[in-house]
Amino acid sequence: MMKIIILGAGGIGSLYGAKLSKFNDVTLVGRQEHVDEVNKSGLKITGLENNTYKLRAATKIEKIEDNTLILLTTKVYDSKEAIGGIKNLIKKDTVILCLQNGLYSENIVKDAVKGCLVLRGITNVGVAFLEPGVIRYNTTSYTAIEKSRISNELVDMFKKCGFDSYVSENIKKDDWKKLIINCLINPVSTILGKENRAVADEKLNPLKKLIVDECLKVAEKEGVKLDIDFVKMVDEMIKESRNISSMQQDIIKGKKTEIDFLNEAVVGLGRKYGVKCLVNEGLVMIIKGMENRKR
Repeated sequence: MMKIIILGAGGIGSLYGAKLSKFNDVTLVGRQEHVDEVNKSGLKITGLENNTYKLRAATKIEKIEDNTLILLTTKVYDSKEAIGGIKNLIKKDTVILCLQNGLYSENIVKDAVKGCLVLRGITNVGVAFLEPGVIRYNTTSYTAIEKSRISNELVDMFKKCGFDSYVSENIKKDDWKKLIINCLINPVSTILGKENRAVADEKLNPLKKLIVDECLKVAEKEGVKLDIDFVKMVDEMIKESRNISSMQQDIIKGKKTEIDFLNEAVVGLGRKYGVKCLVNEGLVMIIKGMENRKR
C-alpha cells in the first residue's frame, strides 16, 4: 500500500484519487465544498462507471509521510502556488508526478523544489466535475509515466487500480503528442461550444491541418519529429466522444483557461525559432477574448 496525495482534486484528480484508493492510502486535496461532500458521502463517479468511493479529503496538507507519492493535478498556472504551500513538508523520498496539461509543465515544479524526484505523467482521460462530491467519467485513456527508478512500480500500481499505464521511453515526444491533440481539440471545441465529437466534422479538416502543421514545425525545431496523421487520429479518437473539453468547462465556469500553456506555448517557441504560427495565435486571441467576456 502506497501513501498518495492528490494535489488538486478537480475532475481528473478526483478520478485518479478514487480509483487509486482501492489499494492505497489516498488523500484528496481540494476546495472546501468538495472536501466536505467527499468526507460526508464519499466521491460519486457516474458515466463509464457508477460507484461511490470512500476516501479521505482535506483542504490543505499538514504533513507528508515517508515515501509519499504526490499526484499534481492542478491547473498548470496554479502549480507554483500549490507546490509552494507544501515546499517545506516535502522530503527527499517524496515523488511528485505531474499529471497535467501544458508543454514542459513539470519544469515549474522542478524549479520550485529541489532534492526530490519530479516526474512527468501524461493522460487524455475525459472527466467532468459536476458538483462537489460528484464527477462524470466520460472517456478512458492511457497513463504514461516518465522513465525513472520508481516508474515500473508506479505503472504496476496504476494497472492494479484499473488504469492502462506504461513507462514512456520518450517523455518529450509523448508530451508533444498530447500537446498537439490538446491544441486541436480544446480551442476548437470551445469556440464551437459543443462536445468534443463536433471537432471530428470533416468540414473542419482544413483548419485542423493548419493548427497541426504549425505545431509539427515547432516540435521539429525542438528535436521532436512526429510522423503521425493527427487529424485522422484525433477524428477517430473523438468521433463519438460526449466529453466537454477542459478548456470549454473553464469558459463555462468563468475560469481562466490553460491556453497559455497549450497553443500560446507553441506560438512562443515559434517566435524563438522564427516559425510563424498565425493560426494558433488566432486561436489564442479568440480564447482569451472568450475568457475576458465570460469573466
